[in-house]
Amino acid sequence: MVGIYRIDGTNSFTVIADIGAFSIANPPNTDFFVPTGVQYSFQSYRGGFLVADGHHNRVLFVTLDGVISEIKTFGNIVPTGLAIWGNTVYMSEAGPVPHNPEDGKIVSFSPNSSGITNVASGAPLLVDVEFNRGRTLFALSQGEWNGVEEGSPAFPGTGSLVRVNEDGTFTTIAEGLNIPTSLEFISNTAYIVTLTGEVWTVENVASPPFGQ
Repeated sequence: MVGIYRIDGTNSFTVIADIGAFSIANPPNTDFFVPTGVQYSFQSYRGGFLVADGHHNRVLFVTLDGVISEIKTFGNIVPTGLAIWGNTVYMSEAGPVPHNPEDGKIVSFSPNSSGITNVASGAPLLVDVEFNRGRTLFALSQGEWNGVEEGSPAFPGTGSLVRVNEDGTFTTIAEGLNIPTSLEFISNTAYIVTLTGEVWTVENVASPPFGQ
């Protein structure tokens, strides 16, 4: 079942929401070939979860009771990672095939508003976005797309961790990452999960707070 699971124990779980069934019953207004969608990331938000669907190009809100609603729809921008600051949602975009650097973006929006703000762009195949200390915003670039088919990853060793600058550009913090997929911070260390099942760390990533 495609959806959100609550882990109740070592060998037990409860399905909270069947997002696949919702997606089949409520198809998007964009081109697609996977009826259940591709739910790339989720983030806790206001007593529920935001879910980014990178194939159906939308963001869903899911309550703890399993009620699913669509709160944001996009064109073919391939939404991936999510981060929250206050009531504002920050989202990374991989961009459409061939995932050119100019299409790798960070945008922000409020679920209660129709507006979308461009925060930064210029890194290929962005797959995640996270805040670290203060309001320092980082993004994870998977790197140069391998060109095999839609949905295939970047070439190995071309990924990077980048920091968002005030002028909407990125500064590279670490490069040579091997097909990274997600990012999390603990203190001043970045933990990066790769498609090959590894966890990489990048230490001492401190920088001036985002927006100052």
